[in-house]
Amino acid sequence: MISVDSSSPVPPFEQVRAQLAADIANGELVAGSKLPPVRRMADDLGLAVNTVARAYRELEAAGLVETRGRNGTVVTSAGDKSRERLRTAAERFAAVAHDLGVGTDEALRIVRSALG
Repeated sequence: MISVDSSSPVPPFEQVRAQLAADIANGELVAGSKLPPVRRMADDLGLAVNTVARAYRELEAAGLVETRGRNGTVVTSAGDKSRERLRTAAERFAAVAHDLGVGTDEALRIVRSALG
């Protein structure tokens, strides 16, 4: 279930996008799952339609969902590959850290700082 915290400094579209992306990454939303129509989600969350539409557009740009016109927005199989992309990026980061002579503790501090 998606929720929006109006007191959060994170914009509402990003809260929606992040929660849906997390649901896709952890398998709660599998490939082929249909997302609610933009208008319905906006009504359910008390948001403007354009806010939810932006979240959906960003998910589509990331390859996690695709919009099929009147058939709605569905989770793509690429969503299942997001963890693989992350692992590959981590391996590249580890190789760069090694090449630069950065130790494990310092590399982890850098990652934690980047994750904020």
